[in-house]
Amino acid sequence: MRLAVVGTGLIGASVGLAARRAGFSEVAGWDEDPEALTVAADRGAVEPALSLSAALHEADVAVVAVPVASLPGAVREVLASAPAGCAVTDAGSTKSSVCDAAGADPRFIGGHPICGAETRGPGRASVELFDGATWFLTPLAATEPGCYRAVHGLVTALGARPVAIGPAEHDRLVAVTSHLPHALANVLVNQAGASRVDGHDPLAAAGGSLRDMTRIAGANPRIWVDIFLENRGALTAALADHRRRVEQLEAALAGGDAGFLARWIGEATGNRRRMLETAYEDAGALHRVRVHVFDRPGVLAGIFQALGAERINVADFELEHLSPERGGALTILVTGEREGSRAADLLEAQGYGVVVAPVMDD
Repeated sequence: MRLAVVGTGLIGASVGLAARRAGFSEVAGWDEDPEALTVAADRGAVEPALSLSAALHEADVAVVAVPVASLPGAVREVLASAPAGCAVTDAGSTKSSVCDAAGADPRFIGGHPICGAETRGPGRASVELFDGATWFLTPLAATEPGCYRAVHGLVTALGARPVAIGPAEHDRLVAVTSHLPHALANVLVNQAGASRVDGHDPLAAAGGSLRDMTRIAGANPRIWVDIFLENRGALTAALADHRRRVEQLEAALAGGDAGFLARWIGEATGNRRRMLETAYEDAGALHRVRVHVFDRPGVLAGIFQALGAERINVADFELEHLSPERGGALTILVTGEREGSRAADLLEAQGYGVVVAPVMDD
C-alpha cells in the first residue's frame, strides 16, 4: 500500500514513522514548509516528494495533517489531485468544516487521533504516538465503503483504535472533553494572575491544585486560536452549560446547602471513577505513590531504574516541580496495594519521603 502524508509536522511525521513500523514500504511526504519536510525525511518518516501531485501519485491512502484553519482548503486540493481510488482522511481536531469542504466526495473520511501531544514539529515525532489512542473517524452517507475500510485499516495499523462518529457529534464531544478544559485553564490562570490578595500574588503562592488544573493553559496560540474559532458553536454551548453549573454552585453556597454540595462532590467522584476506568485496565486497584524529589540530575532516572529492577510496573506518572530549592513531587501510579507498599518501602529505603494512597479514595 502506498501512503501519502500531506503536512509533515508532529502528527504527519508520526503517521509516517508508525506506518513504517507497520510495514508500509512507500510513504511519500509533502509539506509547503521545506524545512519541516527535510526534518521528517531525515527522521525516516517519509520519502520527500517534489510536489503535492508527486506525493499523491498512485497513493492508496492520503493523510492530510495540516493546521485546522488550513484543513478545508488542503483537503479540497488533495481530493482534486488524488487518484480516483485513493481514500483521503485528515487529522484535525474539528470535523464539521472539513467534512463540509469535502462535500459529497465519496473518498473522504474525516479523522482525529486523540493522542494528547503537547509538543510540535517533526523533530518531536514518535512512532508510538498513536499506540492505544482513540482515533475518531467521521464517515458520511456518501462515503465509499472501500475507502472507509482503507482508512480504518490504516488507523489500526498505526496502533490506534478507530471509532466512528458523526462530524457534528464529534465537535460537541471534543468541545466538552478538550476545548472547554483548555479554555477554562486559561480562565483560571488569568484570574489568578490578574489579582492580588492583600498584596500577595496568588501565582507565587500557587499550590498543586492550581498547577494541576492549569497545566494546559497558554498552549500554542497559533493552534488553539484556530481550534476555538473553528469549533466556536459547540464550545459556546459547552461554556453556557458550564456557566449554568457554576450558578448552581453559587446558589448552594449562598444558601448554605450542604446536601447539594455533598451530592455534587459524590457525583464528581462517580464520574471521575468512570473516566479512570476507561483509561486504566484495573482503575479500582490503582494506588498513587507520591515521592518528594530533589532538583538534581539523575534523580528521576534512578527512581525508575530502581522500580524496574524490582519489576514494579508503573501505570502512569507525573512530575510536579515546586521550585529549585524545594524540588518537587513525583506521582507514580501502580496497580494494587501490595505494589504500592513495595514501591514505598524501596524508595523510603533510599531516603525519599513517600505517601501511598488509593486513587479512587481521593
